[in-house]
Amino acid sequence: MTDWATAASLATAGGTLVLAVATFSATRSANRSARIAERMMLAGLRPLLLTTRPQDPVEKVGWVDQHLTKVPGGQAVVEQEGDVIYMAASLRNVGSGLAILHGWHLYCDMDVNQPPTPPDDFRRLTRDLYIAPGDSGFWQGAIRELDDPDRPLVLGAIANRTRITVDVLYGDNEGLQRTITRLAFIPRDDFWMCTAARHWNVDRADPR
Repeated sequence: MTDWATAASLATAGGTLVLAVATFSATRSANRSARIAERMMLAGLRPLLLTTRPQDPVEKVGWVDQHLTKVPGGQAVVEQEGDVIYMAASLRNVGSGLAILHGWHLYCDMDVNQPPTPPDDFRRLTRDLYIAPGDSGFWQGAIRELDDPDRPLVLGAIANRTRITVDVLYGDNEGLQRTITRLAFIPRDDFWMCTAARHWNVDRADPR
């Protein structure tokens, strides 16, 4: 004789299980779609800085103390006026989002593959610098204090015509997707060639 109560209970349990499986699958699919949509949105905001090409326009750079200089495409500038050392580099944003430059860290005579210093240890720019996607712009920095630990390093590089390495910290216009791009200033006869050596992602996994 059929136990209708048991059968009904089993049917209800089976239906509940099927509904749970369907709900789990739908939720997982929705989460996957949301992650894909988020990655696509972030990719549309992501900047990436490289050095400019020699045929790119000359960048005019000014500092708060009214010092002015010009940086040709594909080059950097390292100048000393009085006690102040001025540095600048011509950059191009090859990414799809606006690049906002935040800070920098300087090295001399270091391995190009050496990991960068933590972002909290970077020097903050005195103003935000913006480089639009597909456009060129510049990074600038200065060493003003006589007891700055980087001063003898840069003065030695200027005197001996040796390489200077600068890590530039920047992100998108939402303050996310921070990236560190390592620039190398390579001395030539009468100018400094600038090249991008490495990139590190700060807020997401590195591509390598």
